[in-house]
Amino acid sequence: MRSGDSRALSRAISTVENRESTSSDLLKALFPHTGRARILGLTGPPGAGKSTLVDQLARHYRKENRTVGIIAVDPTSPYTGGAILGDRIRMQEHFSDPGIYIRSMATRGSLGGLARATADVATVLDASGRDLIMIETVGVGQDEVDIVRLADVTIVILVPGMGDDVQTIKAGIMEIADIFVINKSDREGAERVEREIRALQSLAVRSDNWTPPIVQTVASEGKGIAELAEAVAGYEEYLQKENLALKHHIQNWRERLVEMLRDALLEKAREQLGDSAVSRYAAEVAEHKRDPYTLVEEIVARLGK
Repeated sequence: MRSGDSRALSRAISTVENRESTSSDLLKALFPHTGRARILGLTGPPGAGKSTLVDQLARHYRKENRTVGIIAVDPTSPYTGGAILGDRIRMQEHFSDPGIYIRSMATRGSLGGLARATADVATVLDASGRDLIMIETVGVGQDEVDIVRLADVTIVILVPGMGDDVQTIKAGIMEIADIFVINKSDREGAERVEREIRALQSLAVRSDNWTPPIVQTVASEGKGIAELAEAVAGYEEYLQKENLALKHHIQNWRERLVEMLRDALLEKAREQLGDSAVSRYAAEVAEHKRDPYTLVEEIVARLGK
């Protein structure tokens, strides 16, 4: 995989995505080879043109001879568990380019717009030697903040004329954006969206004192893509100059370690309890034979022992 074999890369990604028994050992072996890739998170409401923007940005970076990994997180059908959007269809022309690796992932019902395994897949792509990893997430407003734990640079994509521009911005996305993109900016209302972002920026000062730039793009025509890449480079320079890059990583890992611990402990609790016990407890609570608060305290105390 480290030598660039795309089949080996695909197998490694499937292993961690499906949480096979060997996935933990694989990730442990790969981790020392990570930390070199730049991770860009791209998020925003559905219909903002995220896939087209990712497609154009990948093309731009390939012209600079940089290798790219793309993780497109699709919403999952609650009925079949299958991914709905099929972003790969939109990026088909890249398939003959070994410098670009594209993987669609289903959220499998996890909130936050990110599949549980997305972070692990990013680790695999990083270890495979990709220069850039782009993660395109499901645009679900407030829950979108999950991307921050993973990305070095978070790009929030908005689009004029959706009517809920400001609501989207206010819903917690305002704090997470390192760069704002107003895509489809040839539409009426682009200037108004920019004014609204600027007005909200004047109210909220970030802890790192960075003011996210606003880039207008028309992704379908490739307009504004070079400016966006420049804005990404500008933010990276700022992090280096202010010695914030390491601080940013430490913060990310604090969040991710808590999440990993929560996952591991929940898994352990499920193993020890078993499905039948959970169903029995659920029935007892539903029938008001016992209260859920004492029950959870008892389970946690047992696990502690």
